[in-house]
Amino acid sequence: MPRKSASLSLDADLIARAKEAGVNLSRAAEAGIEQDVRRAEAERWKKDNTAAFEAYDKFVEEHGILLSRHRMF
Repeated sequence: MPRKSASLSLDADLIARAKEAGVNLSRAAEAGIEQDVRRAEAERWKKDNTAAFEAYDKFVEEHGILLSRHRMF
């Protein structure tokens, strides 16, 4: 993906420690942002699909698991 410059304000001590440890600040920030975005997207997906989960749970309660008679365990 193409990269874009961004301005961030970070804790000065953390920046110093990261530099001392040889941490690439851009890559570390990108990894942290990616993790938070994925978490937020997963939460939004769960929220958006709550009705479908509830409908499936109700169906299973009323009719059982589909094809359960073919299960070998």
